[in-house]
Amino acid sequence: MTSDDKARPQDETASPELDADTGADADETEGVDALDPLEVLEAENAELRDRLLRAVAEMENLRKRSEREVADTRTYAISGFARDMLVATDNLSRALMVVPEEARENADGTLKSLIEGIEMTEREMQRLLTKHGVKPIEAQGEKFDPHRHQAMFEVPDPSVTEGTVVQVVQAGYAIGERVLRPAMVGVAKGGPKRGQAPSGEPGPAPDADPSDTDGVDKSA
Repeated sequence: MTSDDKARPQDETASPELDADTGADADETEGVDALDPLEVLEAENAELRDRLLRAVAEMENLRKRSEREVADTRTYAISGFARDMLVATDNLSRALMVVPEEARENADGTLKSLIEGIEMTEREMQRLLTKHGVKPIEAQGEKFDPHRHQAMFEVPDPSVTEGTVVQVVQAGYAIGERVLRPAMVGVAKGGPKRGQAPSGEPGPAPDADPSDTDGVDKSA
């Protein structure tokens, strides 16, 4: 037996392995070719649609945010100016308070014209502030609100619910939802807590049976 005869069986044994590898490569190629072009297009379309919806949502949020910022700018742009105007208005009010009521009624000539001019100027300034969204903060008789009121002192008064504003030292003003300056107030102290009867005794329980007035347990 020659050397060629000995090598021939080895070549025949190796050929099935090559055939198997070739078959596997063929199966992979068929798997790639088997992808449906319509499914590929639908997947790409879904991805593009998702991107489009996200972009539209972002643009809508940006538009709303821009509108809100523009509205806030229009509303609060004069905050600093309005705060300074309040100082001038306060000075006019103080000037009128210095003049006694009797002197106002009996004033004549130049003094009367001066008083009327100050009153007209104060009213006009108040009107202009209101026109531009500056409004006084309600305080008298209201529950004390630390966000809108500034407590200057306490007034002992057992007849008034504790925490109620009973005196306004200086009016407060707000523009939109923002406080330009808080109202300076006096707050009641020593009265009943909120939710209690004026005597300080808690009221009847809301679930109590009004027919059961003798306090006797009738379950027996």
